[in-house]
Amino acid sequence: MANETLKGLKVAILVTDGFEQVELVEPRKALDQAGAETRIVSPKSDSVRGWDFTDWGDELPVDDPLDQAKVQDFDALLLPGGVINPDALRMQPKSVAWVKAFFDAGKPVATICHGSWTIIEAGVARGRRIASWPSLKTDLRNAGVEWVDQEAVVDGNLVSSRSPDDIPAFNRKMIALFGQQSGQARRVA
Repeated sequence: MANETLKGLKVAILVTDGFEQVELVEPRKALDQAGAETRIVSPKSDSVRGWDFTDWGDELPVDDPLDQAKVQDFDALLLPGGVINPDALRMQPKSVAWVKAFFDAGKPVATICHGSWTIIEAGVARGRRIASWPSLKTDLRNAGVEWVDQEAVVDGNLVSSRSPDDIPAFNRKMIALFGQQSGQARRVA
């Protein structure tokens, strides 16, 4: 994927403590290899700590504290999962409003595993097809979503995926979707 198809694209990665580490690290690596600039945005101002399947993982520096980050400075959004991270984000009005602003602006969003909890809370899930961790099936259906059990699903400006096992397919579809945004940005410039 090291082909610079996303050169000039700026991607926000919204997380707080407890994000599933592989769901941030591997998609971020794919985005960076495709030429995107990725930045960790968080309600925390210094660092965030990942969850590595069964225990705490690595700490990563926060690039942009959420209270200073501006949606208009980014072209796309990545929402990693984990159970702790999206559950905490959906309880913070500023995080929820930030996610909603990406959808309102028509910017592409990628979410994996439990990340769609924040999309539900933002009120932008209804009428969509979304893949997620199976335990979210009822939550998503109750929010008016067609839950699908597939590696990666694209619905308009949203790509979603079930689990860390699906990251290769998720990365391919995310880069393709974000690449459409990158092409639009170049045409407008």
